[in-house]
Amino acid sequence: MNAIDLLTSQHRTIEANMEKLQQGGMENWDAALFAEVADHLTVHLASEEQVFYPAVKAKRTEDILLESLEEHLSLKRLLADLLELDPGEQTFEPKFKVLHEQAEHHHEEEEEHLFPKVAKALDAAELEALGDKMSALQQSLRGEGSPREAVSEQTNQAAALE
Repeated sequence: MNAIDLLTSQHRTIEANMEKLQQGGMENWDAALFAEVADHLTVHLASEEQVFYPAVKAKRTEDILLESLEEHLSLKRLLADLLELDPGEQTFEPKFKVLHEQAEHHHEEEEEHLFPKVAKALDAAELEALGDKMSALQQSLRGEGSPREAVSEQTNQAAALE
């Protein structure tokens, strides 16, 4: 699958599931869906950091990528905090709302600023190969168990732009 299409599709899935969680409220909190969202977000961020961003760095996107990596760090910190909290705690719901808002903002930034530059810089075959590489990494990360469990170890600083 084309890398941009893959990432955009994942943005919509993550956002839709976050919306379901938020609409359900704390009295109907779906822990299984939250775990799914946390895993999906974790592997999505990892594939961007390890595959997509390094592949497009030389395409005049470095300023956008550096900002995106800082946004990833913020998302990871919020997610790590949420994974440590009980959904019944007073700060859980507002913290989840902030995670949801920041994820949507990050997706919007990528789709409006980064993806159009990448679409112009890479041809269809390159985008397909990049999407395949990202999908393989995501599948591998999911195969290792619960990817969300590693996020707390990734909150000290933004990932390096290699």
